[in-house]
Amino acid sequence: MIDALTGVLVIPAIAAGLLATLPGYRLSARLNVLAALLTFLTAISLFVVEPTSGSYLLVDDLNKVFIVLTTFVGFTTSVFSASYIGHEIEIGRLTTAFVRFYHAMYQVLMFAMNLALVANNIGLMWVAIEMATLTTVLMVGIYRTHEALEAAWKYFILGSVGIALALFGTILVYMAARPVIGEGLEAMVWTILVRHAAKFDPALLNVAFIFLLLGYGTKVGLAPLHAWLPDAHAEGPTPISAVLSGLLLNVALYALLRFKMLLALNPAAIAPGPLMVIMGLVSCLFAAFMLYRRRDIKRMFAYSSIEHMGIIVFAFGMGGALANFAGLLHMTMHSLTKSAIFFAVGRLTVTNPVLGWGLVLGVVAIAGLPPLGIFMSEFLVVSSTFAREPWLATILVLGILVALGGLFLRLNTIAFGAPRGPTAPAEASYVPMFAHLAIVFMAGIYMPPALVDGFQNVARLLG
Repeated sequence: MIDALTGVLVIPAIAAGLLATLPGYRLSARLNVLAALLTFLTAISLFVVEPTSGSYLLVDDLNKVFIVLTTFVGFTTSVFSASYIGHEIEIGRLTTAFVRFYHAMYQVLMFAMNLALVANNIGLMWVAIEMATLTTVLMVGIYRTHEALEAAWKYFILGSVGIALALFGTILVYMAARPVIGEGLEAMVWTILVRHAAKFDPALLNVAFIFLLLGYGTKVGLAPLHAWLPDAHAEGPTPISAVLSGLLLNVALYALLRFKMLLALNPAAIAPGPLMVIMGLVSCLFAAFMLYRRRDIKRMFAYSSIEHMGIIVFAFGMGGALANFAGLLHMTMHSLTKSAIFFAVGRLTVTNPVLGWGLVLGVVAIAGLPPLGIFMSEFLVVSSTFAREPWLATILVLGILVALGGLFLRLNTIAFGAPRGPTAPAEASYVPMFAHLAIVFMAGIYMPPALVDGFQNVARLLG
């Protein structure tokens, strides 16, 4: 019998194989939604019955949060994708063969991200993130235009550099573990590494984390390693933009957090927190000012993602129970809000009132205004920082306020401007957008005690 841990991998893997052979768009779109729903329900069951972890796969309190968030956004995006891709067929931008490829790759991407999150082997985690990278490269270039192929190539080159740096860092961690644990598989198993981390060579761990921060930081979209992200957002299909901002950045962040926890267990190793704080602040400030120069709406929201990932990395870099809690909350709220924005991007209040005003609400939410969830998470990040390092909090607040100004400066154009594209309604995308925004609104007012307890427990684990 397949348990939930195996199920979150088997379901998308089987679905990918089926979708690669199905010729009909409507059937493949429905199967894509069904597979994503089943994967999400399976992920939820991990909170009910926790399967036994092994040398290759692991379930703990940390990755449960990431798995459920990933599968939920993956499901809602598949619902939005069904109507979006149908419109792309109607206007001739995609052929049936490309749509079959798109749906198969969507499930391969879900498989790769889930594998990265449940991998108990740091080498397997690296392989899964590389698979997710290559899959999204193919999907970014699916339109086969000059701009799309250029964006895909740029993403491939920069992503490959980042993933190569992460591979070297992973190898260095193995080399640090080998004298203590011995050669072979066990020296790459996360649950074994954490038990012996205090005995590892701190010099090797220090160098390893630098490479891991640069490597996985490229995938997180941290400045100055971010250059692939705006092009990938602008030229790829909108559902892939939602997945990139809402999910793939989080997967790379998850890998970074795992290695941060490993270094924290070695008292002689460098503290990873200050490095993450610096890169987080740089990303937040850089992206905030770049928002004022963006004219393309999807590029603008790409820089918004860079800003928010900077805030999240900053929070985890500060560490401590409150900052880690705020980082988890902000990551969740950003994923839900940014994907909701992409569900409505390009829709105006004049031509599509429901989606247009949904986009306005999404911009208000991502800007961090009360009473929405991102306001709450940013408030917690800033207040926890003020209590410890007031000058850092001042810089962070500056970045947040500059980004808020940049977003509202463009709000009139992106939601209330004159129509320049299709004006047909898109009712099928209403539900996923407002489902996300409803959760974000509720989180700003009330969070269920069980959710708070779960986030607090994970925050303690992160140190």
